[in-house]
Amino acid sequence: MDIMSLIIQLIAGAVGGNAAGALLKNFSLGTAGNSIAGIIGGGIGGQILSAMLGGGGAAGAAAAGGGVLGSLAGGGIGGAILMIIIGIIKGVLAKK
Repeated sequence: MDIMSLIIQLIAGAVGGNAAGALLKNFSLGTAGNSIAGIIGGGIGGQILSAMLGGGGAAGAAAAGGGVLGSLAGGGIGGAILMIIIGIIKGVLAKK
């Protein structure tokens, strides 16, 4: 994996986290929280997608739909998923 793929995954994660927060307001962590959760989820999600589809690195990114598209998809989806998971946990803890 190269640094450009990682940067794309992190940015896509932030966008994915904020998009999920805008759509699912009851799970939203605020703009900063959505961005932070999205960035972390984007990095993790992009790495998982690359590893599952090609063993990581450039081969994984190429198998995931051509480098940039694979990084965008993995990062955006990973960011949205992690933001939702954290939002659910936050909601459960707030009820106690």
